[in-house]
Amino acid sequence: CLHGHFYQPPRENPWLEAIELQDSAYPYHDWNERITAECYAPNAAARILDGHSRIETIVNNYSRISFNFGPTLLAWAKEKAPGLHRMIVDADAQSVSHFSGHGSAIAQVYNHMIMPLANSRDKYTQTCWGIEDFRFRFRRPPEGMWLAETAVDVETLEILAELGIKYTILAPHQAHLARKIGAPEWVDLRGGIDPTRAYQCRLPSGKAIAIFFYDGPVSRAVAFERLLNNGETFAQRLQSPYSGSRTWDQLAHIATDGESYGHHHRYGEMALAYALHHIESNKLAKITNYGQFLALHPPTHEVEIYEDTAWSCAHGVGRWREDCGCNTGGNPGWNQAWRGPLRAALDWLRDEVGPLYEHRLGELFQDPWEARNGYIDVVLDRSAAKRNEFLEANAKRELNHVEQVTVWKLLEMQRHAMLIYTSCGWFFDELSGIETLQVLQYAGRVLQLAQELFGSEAEPLEAQFLAKLSEAKSNVTEYRDGAVIYEKFVRPAFVDLKKVAAHYAISSVFRDYPDETRVYCYAVHRLDLKAFDTGRLRMVIGRARFTSNVTQESEELTFGVLHFGDHNLHGGVREFRGEEEYQRLADEAARAFSRADIPEVIRAFDRGFGTDTYSLRSIFLDEQRNTLSHILVSTLDETEAVYRELYERHAPLMRFLGDLKTPLPKAFRTTAEYAINSHLRRALASDDLNISRIRSLIEEAKQGSVDLDSTTLEFTTRKTIEGLAEKLRDSPWSLKGIQDLREAIGITKLLPFPITLWSVQNVCFDLSQEVYPEMRERAAEGDSQADLWIADFRQMASDLLLKVE
Repeated sequence: CLHGHFYQPPRENPWLEAIELQDSAYPYHDWNERITAECYAPNAAARILDGHSRIETIVNNYSRISFNFGPTLLAWAKEKAPGLHRMIVDADAQSVSHFSGHGSAIAQVYNHMIMPLANSRDKYTQTCWGIEDFRFRFRRPPEGMWLAETAVDVETLEILAELGIKYTILAPHQAHLARKIGAPEWVDLRGGIDPTRAYQCRLPSGKAIAIFFYDGPVSRAVAFERLLNNGETFAQRLQSPYSGSRTWDQLAHIATDGESYGHHHRYGEMALAYALHHIESNKLAKITNYGQFLALHPPTHEVEIYEDTAWSCAHGVGRWREDCGCNTGGNPGWNQAWRGPLRAALDWLRDEVGPLYEHRLGELFQDPWEARNGYIDVVLDRSAAKRNEFLEANAKRELNHVEQVTVWKLLEMQRHAMLIYTSCGWFFDELSGIETLQVLQYAGRVLQLAQELFGSEAEPLEAQFLAKLSEAKSNVTEYRDGAVIYEKFVRPAFVDLKKVAAHYAISSVFRDYPDETRVYCYAVHRLDLKAFDTGRLRMVIGRARFTSNVTQESEELTFGVLHFGDHNLHGGVREFRGEEEYQRLADEAARAFSRADIPEVIRAFDRGFGTDTYSLRSIFLDEQRNTLSHILVSTLDETEAVYRELYERHAPLMRFLGDLKTPLPKAFRTTAEYAINSHLRRALASDDLNISRIRSLIEEAKQGSVDLDSTTLEFTTRKTIEGLAEKLRDSPWSLKGIQDLREAIGITKLLPFPITLWSVQNVCFDLSQEVYPEMRERAAEGDSQADLWIADFRQMASDLLLKVE
């Protein structure tokens, strides 16, 4: 049994409920998308090769291993990678059939909170939410639950057992004492625990839970010793825990981060697939999962654990509360003394807003804390029907709209007061790292909601929080401490409805929105929009209703934007004060604009909107980049035209210098690199690929020793070929479709860098199973078109290293 813990820290902007562009993940939008391409998706379609390195079959690894996915990661996948989400759920359903009714997926505490450091309420809610999220996705109750970093204490095990969890998985060093059930004496396990059986852990309440302790040496070899370099070697090591001296059915099992299989170790998913295939096909052992093994082999021994321990800290759970010495090792000279003050500040914030929440929601709901436990149903489904169902189950009476907004804000305050404890905030080396900034953003959202809900009563909270946060000292001189980091990075990220309106208004200059649209987690209902153009100038004035889909807070706002034709914008937003005042503002600005009296337009905006103005910096990052791209189009076109002209004028001389093996002057090299890369990018992005043109450009680059932008060109080529593959999937009998795809795949042989054709291989493998057999039958019956289709398909399969008969 192999367990994969698949998890990424939540990266969503707390105000937008979406991940914004992350440049470090280029050419992907963000790290979730990148790691999906490198690991999560490949494990859903892992290759097993034959003796000639051709793809013999493709398997879903998730159906053959034990696994858990972080709930926040699966929430992202359902929206952004729905095909992957479906394959993960389907794999669990397959495993239920394969493993005697026991699914391979297990639950996880909701947002990867270090449970021994949490208070009792948070432990309970984290477990409830993890279970309900699992039920929502996999349509069954979980048998097991993964604890973040395997961090454990007895109270957490009590909660798991109370809520119906049958087992969890821990590291071998977390076992303290063991004995055969019924034996009088405990055995001290400092010499190591036998990992080949399940253990019962009896709890003070009288309940019990089973614990599996994974094999440490083999798990470490997967994570750190490159065991995944060879699938057969991996298969042999997986069997190494077996011993002929044992008289019981032994369970050889490991647990690692799931990202080992593809992200940390490229092609690790193939090693995993081959190892399982090798073991099964040679009948070396029986593949199982924890649920099936536990049902067939109930514990005969019991165990007591070391409390407050975890798999990734040699000092208990010190990595998440103190400068224990555990770090990445990449920054010698730094310290992690900031961990303690950070946790103290967040604990203080949680404990301050808790009573405020309890008192205010207690006025409206029967049990505020039980309501928080059940709020996961709304987090998973924010439809009006689900909201009404939740209110009917919890409210003391029917609530008006204002009271409902209060309810949702209170519950969101509590949700973010748990998200602040996502473990990655403490795991790494520096207070200003992106993982720690993420938990500070959650804290900022808690403080913002508290201020909106409680006004003057909550006003001192932020200053007091920052005073405590200032005790956390950064290793980076310019950032100094947590308070400085908060002021520099967190406070500017705050979003309210006016900022959403500013984003909508500014982006309206560059795109046409429908009357009803969404800006991330906000609904926009446009009530009026007036647009004016003269030369390069553009002005929009309008009003719309903006509603948070999370808190249901709603406001009608008036906005105006003046665009000067480049990156300069001047805009304003205010609450709607009636039709008469709105029309007066619009008329004043329109008259001034018609006279090209720009100073008067700005004065009209200042009178109408006040001194709080917005610019291109005010819009959210993704739209900001899109807008800048729009603005830069003409400038870039001019620049590219200049480079192309220079290159074409001097290309003969460059070729002559190349023939003489004379290094190109820097100016020539820069011109050639820009022009050739630009030409290639356009050629490779075209739906109608010009092979001779692409070949010519590549040859020119080679002759001139021009550096190609392989990252961008690989991504462009891959997306073009994937688009053709999807067209063929939609029309699999199309002769033109298969010819176009075959020719496009052939282009990859010309490129001096590899192209990842994983998705294309998947499509063609499906065709080999579903369409190719029928085409062979048609060809046998004399269908000449089928003959041509088969010839193209076989050539394409050969280029893709796909085995077909």
